[in-house]
Amino acid sequence: MLAYARDRRRFLLFGRPRQVDHETHSRRAERLLESLLTLGPTFIKLGQLLSTRPDILPPAYIDTLASLQDAVPPAPWPEAKQVLEDELGPVDERFAEFDTEPISGASLGQVYRARLDPETERTRADPPDGASREVAVKIRRPNIESLVNADLRVIKWSLPILLYFVGEARAFSLENLADEFSKTIREEMDYEREAEMLTEIRANFADDDRFRIPAVIESHSDSRVLTMEYVGGTKINDLEELERKGIDRTQIAENLERSYLQMIIDDGVFHADPHPGNLAVTDEGQIVFYDFGMSGRVDSFIQDKIVDFYVAVANQDIDGILDALVEIGTLSPDADRGVMSEVMEIAIQDARGEDVEQYRVNQIVGQIEDSIYEFPFRLPKNLALVLRVATVVEGVCVTLDEDFDFIATATDFLTEEGYREETIRNYIDETGQQLRRSGESLTRLAPKTERALDRLDRDDLYLRIGVEDSDKVFEKLAKRMIYGMLLTMSLFSTGVLYALEAPAGSIVAAAFSVIVLIQLYRSFRSPKSIGARPQFTRQNLRQRRGEE
Repeated sequence: MLAYARDRRRFLLFGRPRQVDHETHSRRAERLLESLLTLGPTFIKLGQLLSTRPDILPPAYIDTLASLQDAVPPAPWPEAKQVLEDELGPVDERFAEFDTEPISGASLGQVYRARLDPETERTRADPPDGASREVAVKIRRPNIESLVNADLRVIKWSLPILLYFVGEARAFSLENLADEFSKTIREEMDYEREAEMLTEIRANFADDDRFRIPAVIESHSDSRVLTMEYVGGTKINDLEELERKGIDRTQIAENLERSYLQMIIDDGVFHADPHPGNLAVTDEGQIVFYDFGMSGRVDSFIQDKIVDFYVAVANQDIDGILDALVEIGTLSPDADRGVMSEVMEIAIQDARGEDVEQYRVNQIVGQIEDSIYEFPFRLPKNLALVLRVATVVEGVCVTLDEDFDFIATATDFLTEEGYREETIRNYIDETGQQLRRSGESLTRLAPKTERALDRLDRDDLYLRIGVEDSDKVFEKLAKRMIYGMLLTMSLFSTGVLYALEAPAGSIVAAAFSVIVLIQLYRSFRSPKSIGARPQFTRQNLRQRRGEE
C-alpha cells in the first residue's frame, strides 16, 4: 500500500501527483506478488481478482499478477477427512473407494477421486445405471471460514487508507472491488450455490453434445462438500496430445467461444473461471468444464449492451462502441470522446488484419486496459467477471489456433441468433421515430418563427445567455485582473510615496506589492490554472507498447 501511495503522490502525504516508469511498476508488482503468496489463501484470491482489474492497477501489475495461481499446499488428509465426515458421515460407509491423494488443490478447497456405491447414489441428473460411478469430491479447506473472515476485516479496514491516495474514478473501482471480492469469495466457499449454478448451466447445454458438464451427486453433497461425476479428458492447452488424438483444434476454439457467448448473452449465467486448468477435451472432441465456484449472472440490460458493443466493433462503429461503454457504466460520460475515439480507432487498426473482419479482441481489450489507468474508465461490479471471461477465453482460443478470429466467430453467432438483424431493426425504428418527431417539429416551426419575428419587429425580444464554467475559467481570469490592477496601483503608490519622502508608507506599499505579485504568480503556477490537457496520441501509444 505504501508503494502504491508513493507512486501516486510525490511526498506520500502531500505534493503533486507523479508517474513512475514501467520498470518501477514491475519491481513493485513482483514484491506485491510475493506478499500475496505469503499472506495465504484469501490474498491469493484477491491477487487473482486484481489481475482482472486494469481500472485499478497499471499494466505492469496486471501482467505480473496474471501468473498468480492457487499455489497453496494441500491440507493434510486427516483434516480434510474430518470436514468430509462432519458433512456426510463415515467415508467407508458413503464411498466404495476413496483416494486420499488430492488430484487438484486450490486456496479454498481440494479435489479427490472416489467411487460410489450405486445403491447410495442419487444425482440431480443422469439416473444411476447400476454400476459404481467414479466421482470427484471437492472438500472445503478446514477452518477456512475464520481465516477468510479475518482477512476480509483487514481488507475492509485498509481500504479507507488506500482511498486517500487515489482519485475519484479509481476510488469508485476500489470500493466496488472490495464489495465484489467479499461477495465472490463467500460464494466460492458455498458449495450448495456452486451445485445450483453447475446444474443450471448443465441444463442449458443438455441438448448440445459438443459440451460435457459433470452432474452433481446430490446425496453426497452439502455446503462444505461437493461430489460430481468424474469426467476425464485432455487438458485443453495440451496441443501435442490433441494433435495425436486427431482433434480439430480450430473447431474446439470456435465451440469454446460460442459456449461462452451463449452463457453470457443468451442464458445470463456463466462459468467465470475458464483458465486451461478448468477446461479439458474428451476423445470424442467434447469440451469439459470443471470448477464452477467462480460463476456469475448477467442481467438483461448488460446482455443488451454487450450485444451493442460487439455489433459496433464488427461494424467498426466508433461512436457505437463509446455509446455502449458509457451506457454500460464502463466509460465516464465526462470522458473526452475525441480522445477516446482516437484510442478506439488505433486499437481497431492495430488489431485488424488484411481482412476487415480480422480482429484480436485481446489486443483491443489490452489497448483499452492500458488506457483505463490514465483515462476515466471504470469497471462496474457486474461487468468485471465478464471482462475476465472474455480475455481468458480469447487467450485459450488463440493458444488452440494462433489465427483464430474471435470477432468473426462472435459476429457469426450474433447473426445466426438474430441479434444483428434485431439491432438494425431497432435502429430503423428509432430513425423512423426521429423523422416523425422532426416532421412534427417542422409543423410547429412556422408559427413560432412568425411570433418571434413579430416580437423582434416590436422591439420586444430578449435574449438570455447562460455560460457553463465548470472549470471556473472566468473566476480565474477575474482574480488575475484584480491582482493585476492591485499590483499596478500598489506600484504606483510606492513610487508616489517614495517621491513624497514617506519611507514608511512606501515600504508598506512595496510589501503589499510583493504579496499581490506572489498571489498573481501562484494563480498561473497552480495545477488548476488554464492550460492544455495532455492528449493520448498515436505516438504515445506506440511508445508505451514499445516499452512494454
